[in-house]
Formats: sequence, structure tokens, C-alpha cells
Amino acid sequence: MNDRSTLEPTAVQGSVLISGVGASNGLGAAIARRFAAGGYPVAIAGRNAEKLAATAAELAADGAIVSHVVGDVSIAADVARFVEAAQKLAPLAMAVHNAGSNRPAPFLKVSEQRFEEHWREHALGGFQLAQAAIPALLARGGGTLVFTGASGSLRGKANYSPFAAAKAALRALAQSVAREFGPQGIHVGHVVVDGGIGGDRLLSMRPQLKDERGPDGLLNIAAIAEAYWVLHHQHRSAWTLELDLRPWAEQF
Repeated sequence: MNDRSTLEPTAVQGSVLISGVGASNGLGAAIARRFAAGGYPVAIAGRNAEKLAATAAELAADGAIVSHVVGDVSIAADVARFVEAAQKLAPLAMAVHNAGSNRPAPFLKVSEQRFEEHWREHALGGFQLAQAAIPALLARGGGTLVFTGASGSLRGKANYSPFAAAKAALRALAQSVAREFGPQGIHVGHVVVDGGIGGDRLLSMRPQLKDERGPDGLLNIAAIAEAYWVLHHQHRSAWTLELDLRPWAEQF
């Protein structure tokens, strides 16, 4: 029988850091909830202090060991604080980049500022998190780094040029980091969320979508979070770099 402790360094317990956490009915919170339920202390980070505190309180009420840090993942000093908060709970085992918005607009109406904002949230944010988290993961002897992607990671739709450009850059970053640090024991994953997510962000803007798409026509946030759990616990002889998730009825 294989000795899993020598083959799977991510099996060693530690803390989980999730950047880009907002409302409790969102993907970032769902990832935190799944790992907390599995016994991991979690550090959650985001820009909205009120939402972040409310989500942290809900997690704690459910028995989670949780800390929360307000900041911007595109700013190196803020991300250093994120990692420090996780390290205070336990040696960092996993970091997740889940931050960034999507504001579609016709290409000729997109300002340079708006284009740069998308790049900072997604691509630069992923870079900052990776640079801050990787030394901690290496010091621990291995771990997991996961980036949340989207349909735009693979193809640029009309009116989504800033988002697609930023997400494609994040995907390339994930590939490069995986090839450099995979042999050093860090499992890098890029999750392509290809479809609408049935959380607060989308449904607050378009509440009719749930009925329009029908049963399981939107991605269930708990189901997405389960995929992150699986990625972290994969045996290192069969790691996944890119995982695409979409509703059963979604065209692709």
C-alpha cells in the first residue's frame, strides 16, 4: 500500500485562505464553509467590510474557526496581511483567488480606467496572492493554490473585452506558476466556472434567471465549493491543473 503521507503533502492539516469573499450566499463564502466543515481553520478576505464581517459571524456561529481581513487583493501589502492572518490560525495549506468583478460594456465605450480595473482585480490580484502565498506553502512542504476562472478565461464574448482579457491573463499565470512550482509540491489549479452562479451577485441583478434556466440551470455554489475541496485533496500522482464546471444544460 502506498504511504499517502509521502505522496500527498496536502493531506497535512493547515489553514485555508480565500480572497474575494463577500455575501454569505456567494462562492467565496461557500468555499470557506466547505473547508470549515472539513475541519480547516479559514481566513477570509475581501473589500466590503460589512459583508465580510457578517459572513465571518455566520461561519463562526456554525462552529468554524475563522478570521477575516479587509483589503484589496491587488495590493501587495494587503495580501501580506491576508496570508499573515491565515498563518496565525495554522500553517497555510491552501490559498484561493476568487476576487474580481465583471462589468460588460460595448468595446468603444470601455475606458482605459475600466479596462485596467478588471486587469488589477483578476490578473494582478492573482499575481499578488501567488507571490504572497507560495513562500508560505513552500515552507510548509506543499499545499494548494487555486484561481477562479470563468467562461472569459477561454473565449472573449462581445461586450466583455476587459473581463476576458483579465481572465485569460489569470489563466496563463496559473499555467506558468503550476509548471514552476508543481515539482516543488504545490498543486496549482485553475477552475473555469462556465455559466451563471446561483448566488447573491447574479440573482440580485437578474432574479428571473433562476426560473428562466430551470432546475439546476445555474451553478450551485456549494457544488462549486466541493470541487475546490476535491482539488485540494487530490493525490499528487494525479493532480488537475484545469477543471471546468458548468450546468448540465449549459451550451459550450
